[in-house]
Amino acid sequence: MFVPRPMAVLPVGIMLLFLGQASVDAEVFTALCDMEYLVHMEKDLVESLDQYIQQEEDKLNKIKTFQSRIKEVSQMAMEEPSTHLHHPVNAYLLVKRYTRDWPLLEALVQEDTAEDFLYNLTKVKESFPSDEDYMGAGKALVRLQDTYDLSTQNIAKGMMGREIAAANRPELGYTKSPELSSEDCFELGRLAYIDQDYYHCALWMEESMARFQPDPTSDLTKDTILDYLAYASYQQNNIERAYQATKELLRINPEHTRAINNMKFFEKEMEKSQNLVAPPKDEDVASIERGEYKRDLARDYLPEREIYELLCQAEQPDMFNITPSRAKHLKCRYFTNNNHPRLLLAPQKLEQVFDKPKMWIFHNILTDPEMKVIKDLAQPRLRRATIQNSITGELEHASYRISKSAWLQGWEHKVIRRVNQRVEDVTGLTMETAEELQVVNYGMGGHYEPHFDFARKEEVNAFKSLGTGNRIATMLFYMSDVEAGGATVFPQVGARLVPEKGAGAFWYNLFKNGEGDMLTRHAACPVLVGSKWVSNKWIHERGQEFRRKCGLSPED
Repeated sequence: MFVPRPMAVLPVGIMLLFLGQASVDAEVFTALCDMEYLVHMEKDLVESLDQYIQQEEDKLNKIKTFQSRIKEVSQMAMEEPSTHLHHPVNAYLLVKRYTRDWPLLEALVQEDTAEDFLYNLTKVKESFPSDEDYMGAGKALVRLQDTYDLSTQNIAKGMMGREIAAANRPELGYTKSPELSSEDCFELGRLAYIDQDYYHCALWMEESMARFQPDPTSDLTKDTILDYLAYASYQQNNIERAYQATKELLRINPEHTRAINNMKFFEKEMEKSQNLVAPPKDEDVASIERGEYKRDLARDYLPEREIYELLCQAEQPDMFNITPSRAKHLKCRYFTNNNHPRLLLAPQKLEQVFDKPKMWIFHNILTDPEMKVIKDLAQPRLRRATIQNSITGELEHASYRISKSAWLQGWEHKVIRRVNQRVEDVTGLTMETAEELQVVNYGMGGHYEPHFDFARKEEVNAFKSLGTGNRIATMLFYMSDVEAGGATVFPQVGARLVPEKGAGAFWYNLFKNGEGDMLTRHAACPVLVGSKWVSNKWIHERGQEFRRKCGLSPED
């Protein structure tokens, strides 16, 4: 009978992930701008640690000097102890050492040089990320791994997303990362294990095994990695790999009780299958090719997952190729919105990027100074973004939306009023019933999975409290360039918008007859490398009756 790996064997620190922090909302990993202070805080801690080490080294050098001096005198005295004391100076120095030198050494040894460092550490400890942040950061890496089809090898080598960055925005350069150690990979695998995600657990334990080197400063051992790898492989129905890992575990630790019992089980399972053959007895598991594992899509509720991920990877599925007859309608022009007074002297650069549904990009619609003001106003107020429960209408956190947001009103600053007015000028729609300007910063692997901006017919409570009807249109401003990832994709039609600083994307969510356009279902792809800032105006139906006149059917 197979003996599962019990949760109880996890170290206490990891078990805290289930206990003390269970009710705490993650506040760090959900926005990159809120993580920047951690970099500066760690710099200060390193400087404090340097000072502590220097003080300890100075203290140890004084002790060594004392030890060297005393040892020399002691050895000389021990040659002839009695005659040594015949000399009055030697007798005096011996008494002096006992009454002065040894007490001074005692005081030196008892001196607490760590006090300043511990004070500095304690002072900032409340600002440390929580265990939930740690779990969220690990899940973010796994999300990026899946969405962008990245191998554990490339991530561990510090090459995550290099090809995507080069294809996406090569002019932005590429942010490098250090290589991951065996222990780093093991921790990622263990986080997946805690989440009962045995697919990623197996992948990262394989990488940890491949990178393992004995390290006297680490508690990680090869048999610990193999224990996790065997269990994860078994959960992935890879009996052969589970057998190999368990066999190697027993070679290292023959007394491992769970491995002994599991080995018998795996041998029986191997005998049942005609296709599985046990490897030679002297073959090391590290010399055998990595196991093959299948991603558990049953954990995933998204029906358009495959298309969504292909679009995020900048791949255009064949089914969405735009014909020449459609492409000829996609043009760029200077736009004055029927000679609007404010646009005559400063026309907008308008590009139609898609036809069904119609989507436009207003290039350089925001200036750098305007975006700086918006970010500066929003950053102190950023809170974890919420979604509206389709049944209750209440706002709540969701794992499929990882970001922080803030809301800015026109009365707060002239720049916000100016942006609101500009949206009204270029769209022709009133801002009187529009929602406030929402500003969003995405965190580690920050994303927003496929969703609709408008409320569907069954979502009867959505926007009810506003009394302004449904969301008729969306204006989405990109306020930063992104090195890799972070595109806005429309899985129903294959459209993909790459963030361009200062640009605004616009589309209608509703047809003229008031019905929702299901083709506008869209998603914010995870940010692979870089920081993504966006802001948006959700424009509502009320007040648009004479600005966008109603029609009887979606085709009107």
